[in-house]
Amino acid sequence: MNSTGKVDKKFLAGIGISLFFMGLLFRKIDFNQLGAAFRTLHYGYLSLALFVTFVSYGLRAVRWHYLVLPQKKAAPRNLLAATIICYMANNLLPARLGEIIRAYVLAEKEQLETSSVFATLVLDRLCDGFSVLIILVVTFFTVQLPPGMEKVQNGLITGGYVTLSLYVGVIVFLVFLKRATGATLKFVSALLKPFPAAVSSKIIPLLGSFISGIRLSSKPGELGALLVSSALIWGTATWPVDLLLKAFGIDLPITAAMFILVFLVFAVMVPASPGYIGTYHAACMYGLMAFNVPKEQALSVALVMHAINFFPVILLGFFFLWTEKISFASLGKYGTAEDTP
Repeated sequence: MNSTGKVDKKFLAGIGISLFFMGLLFRKIDFNQLGAAFRTLHYGYLSLALFVTFVSYGLRAVRWHYLVLPQKKAAPRNLLAATIICYMANNLLPARLGEIIRAYVLAEKEQLETSSVFATLVLDRLCDGFSVLIILVVTFFTVQLPPGMEKVQNGLITGGYVTLSLYVGVIVFLVFLKRATGATLKFVSALLKPFPAAVSSKIIPLLGSFISGIRLSSKPGELGALLVSSALIWGTATWPVDLLLKAFGIDLPITAAMFILVFLVFAVMVPASPGYIGTYHAACMYGLMAFNVPKEQALSVALVMHAINFFPVILLGFFFLWTEKISFASLGKYGTAEDTP
């Protein structure tokens, strides 16, 4: 239910989508073979994959440091705490509220404007978007799928073009909003005329406040740190996938891990229940089946891969809530605040 006590239809739709995919995944599964696949798991590779996953979260806090730096030199602990709480919230709360919560937590800790912190998260996501596009391009030219999988590869290419168009469109809009704020706001206001006046009266001021918060360092060293940290973030996101394949005795090149990672990125964009249950598993499983990995083995990899990205970060998130004296109940307040960007 939402803050008014009514059932959230989007949340119910997400639950329905997750249940659909979970039913699809477990349909015609041989549970004996699934259990046999789990028994082959190498815990050394699993432990290393878990460690590298947490390194990736730390690197995200490092990159965020350089995005926030034009406003303030934020404390590393506050950046890390807000980042981990964000991912914990995304796993437990609907509608990816973790991103909004992340902005509020850092804004409160560092005494910054929430809209300006949220602006840094838009830049953060743009960095991720272009990193994924680079992975897509590399995957297109290097991955070798078995014969008969041409439709899968063509679908990936189509997804790449759609993603590229989306991110280019966002960047063009942000450039115009930054360089010609007044004219762009007038244009947006004209587009919003068919909607109730209350919509325009809320969105236009928010856009103005938001764009004033977008500041990117012009120092070569800090821009270089953004590029390096982005490369390391996605390197440490790809490596655990490769390690888990090895943990199950699946011998595939690193490009296969990149291919699966791209599938997972697209999967978390699909509306689903909190934690991307169902959609995440389906993307991983069908990505592996494209390499002729047996269904039961592919599903076992998907279940473990989701688990190491789900349960540990929740535990660490609650640890930071406790140390930062933030109640879990208060997180919902952030996501429903009236001045949410």
